[in-house]
Amino acid sequence: MKKLLPALLILVTFSISAQDKVEKAPLVKEGDGPYPQLIIRGVMLIDGTGAPPIGPTDIVVKQNKIVSIQTVGYPGVAFTSDRRPKLEPGGKELNAEGMYLMPGFIDMHGHIGGSQAPSAEYVFKLWMGHGITTIREPSAGNGLDWVLEEKRLSAENRITAPRIWAYTVFGQGSKDPISTPQQAIDWVILNKSKGADGIKFFGARPEIMDAALRKNKELGLRSACHHAQVDVARWNVVNSAKAGLTSMEHWYGLPEALFTTRTIQDYPLDYNYQNEQHRFAEAGKLWKQAAPPYSEHWNEVMNELLSLDFTLDPTFNIYEASRDLHRARRAEWHEEYTLPSLWAFYQPSKISHGSYWHEWGTEQEVNWRENYQLWMTFVNEYKNRGGRVTTGSDSGFIFQLYGFAYIRELELLREAGFHPLEIIRSATLYGAQALGKDKEVGSVEVGKLADFVIVEENPLKNLQVLYGTGAIKLTDDNKVVRVGGVKYTIKDGIIYDAKKLLADVRKMVADEKQKSGFVLKQPGTN
Repeated sequence: MKKLLPALLILVTFSISAQDKVEKAPLVKEGDGPYPQLIIRGVMLIDGTGAPPIGPTDIVVKQNKIVSIQTVGYPGVAFTSDRRPKLEPGGKELNAEGMYLMPGFIDMHGHIGGSQAPSAEYVFKLWMGHGITTIREPSAGNGLDWVLEEKRLSAENRITAPRIWAYTVFGQGSKDPISTPQQAIDWVILNKSKGADGIKFFGARPEIMDAALRKNKELGLRSACHHAQVDVARWNVVNSAKAGLTSMEHWYGLPEALFTTRTIQDYPLDYNYQNEQHRFAEAGKLWKQAAPPYSEHWNEVMNELLSLDFTLDPTFNIYEASRDLHRARRAEWHEEYTLPSLWAFYQPSKISHGSYWHEWGTEQEVNWRENYQLWMTFVNEYKNRGGRVTTGSDSGFIFQLYGFAYIRELELLREAGFHPLEIIRSATLYGAQALGKDKEVGSVEVGKLADFVIVEENPLKNLQVLYGTGAIKLTDDNKVVRVGGVKYTIKDGIIYDAKKLLADVRKMVADEKQKSGFVLKQPGTN
């Protein structure tokens, strides 16, 4: 990592600072199971394929595999026992009547902490407490060996953690900067031999990107790319997709592929990429420089990406503070769930990545709101034409907290125009497809692994019931209550009390505050 090009250092500060600082998750057995047989009784099933909800349904799991999905009655009609699967000796029944069951969620952009969140247990429990049972780690920021060890322990269920797929940053661990196509090919081969699941790119010279992507695809590995501004003028998303990139992160490189009246972003002449106020303020003007929606070139780029079975992972949530800083920094979960070190990392800074609040105001936010409208139009239309859009959060930066930010991403997909069932599919099956793991996870189907999210409220009617803080509701007797929050997260047939996991996180934060004397204050206050 220390050999990365200087221009990219600000992009990967979190990876470098995280080295050897993130505590591994403790080896403890939490959750109940797996059981010889687990029957989840009476749920309303949302299976992740795009099918409408159906229930009441009994789902039968043996150890960690789904073996039966059976509709067992009709709404409002008493159950008849002869239609229901029978409990076998040693089996476990979970009464979930009236609850909603979905496949375990997949976060396609999940960094396992850094110096700002130096506890893997903290991060994992926030994810699992929000029903996230699989994550793609896009950079292996704590070191590949570190991530692969956590991946192994998670697969063995010796730690409480989602499944992990490790994508190393291109060039990570190289003794010398990669400066030739052959060096790129050699590194890609070595990367696979070390056990990485894929590669995260930021950009490089065109011939190097081309060689690395083609070899990675030839070896059967997946890839992601944040097309950094320092290389995007000569290599954009379309170039990457043609060379074999399987998914893009955020939106960098896509507006550049859509340019018709320019070839380079309209940078102010005093712009400095290392100044993050410059970088993010100007990024908020970028979509207006691209071809307008549904124009000829706009359609050409979209159709090209569709023909290549390319995946978009937009991470709308991670830039939301750019369009509404007040909302992001005042999110109610910061009080109880954000570590002091993470809160400090979010504050205005010339060093911390994503803490670009040097002088952020109305003009920047209005630009970003317009930016979102154009960006969301492309993403929604891509989905409408059959393209794959997945769900990622990039939490741990820009006031976005693990788990909570993922649910916010679901809400922002709704704002973009997705039907709630399309959102659940993006959060589950499409993520599994993008990882090449859809035969194992991503939908509730016989033969797949038993990864589920169970919630007591209908998430299709209100996605906010998936937040760990729940959703606000006024009862018929005029009482204000909180409803929702994930009830159970099930991974590999092991039942986790999601609310207990979040209670563990609250205690970690409270203990850290007590130890350090920390009091959460808003920026610029005494």
